[in-house]
Amino acid sequence: MDQYTPPKVWTWNKPNGGEFASINRPIAGPTHEKELPVGKHPLQLYSLATPNGQKVTIMLEELLALGHKGAEYDAWLIKIGDGEQFGSGFVKVNPNSKIPALMDHSEPKPVRVFESGSILTYLAEKFGEFLPTERAARAETFSWLFWQMGSAPYLGGGFGHFYAYAPHQIEYAIDRFAMETKRQMDVLDRRLAESEYLAGPDYTIADIAVWPWYGGLAKGRSYTNSAEFLSVHEYKNVQRWADAIDARPAVSRGRMVNRMSGDPVFQLRERHDASDFETKTQDKLQAAE
Repeated sequence: MDQYTPPKVWTWNKPNGGEFASINRPIAGPTHEKELPVGKHPLQLYSLATPNGQKVTIMLEELLALGHKGAEYDAWLIKIGDGEQFGSGFVKVNPNSKIPALMDHSEPKPVRVFESGSILTYLAEKFGEFLPTERAARAETFSWLFWQMGSAPYLGGGFGHFYAYAPHQIEYAIDRFAMETKRQMDVLDRRLAESEYLAGPDYTIADIAVWPWYGGLAKGRSYTNSAEFLSVHEYKNVQRWADAIDARPAVSRGRMVNRMSGDPVFQLRERHDASDFETKTQDKLQAAE
């Protein structure tokens, strides 16, 4: 590969290559006019089952499992590979054009909430669940929640991109971000050696935020062959924690919502009622065609 010398002023004059080249651009704002659909429930979610998207559907399913009927929601699929996040309606909900995005129509004036950590906090405070009220426990929860916000870009945009998606595999970049990903797994492993969950003895929004990224990595669901490459089996406490959350029925349901890949049995591309898990998974829709 030729040595690259950066110019004095960078300009966008060619595609950057890689799996997401068609949707990467250096400007914000909508690319086309398209209003978002609105279903029958107060909570309207616009998302895709990436790790960030899974956080919110897991949270909503956990709230419903606890009996919070106000947490019923419509989940609309946003195909980010097709650039649907740049539609005018989506940009009104999230000017950053990233999933997930939430509209709460139960308030006198509809409330928009974007960024997954913000949505988790909003829902936790709205329903009084998965966020301690005692000051120290609340601070610990937020510390781990914000740890995920700051750390996961090194896992996804760093390691995941250069290991799995970049047009060329660059040893320096892969080594750099593999090292950082393993350091982060060690941070989690050390914490989970002394605590059942990240913020203490109770399951919180910190676990809901961290699990789709790092639990997914631990269980071999992220970036083909990366579990072996990173020796994730070594992180025994992360494995214990990942398995415990994996076993929660609400987590299993949340992982299915807005999913477009994998076994069709586990793909519920849109979710508008609890019964959809039984009747509208992709395998059933395909069988009915």
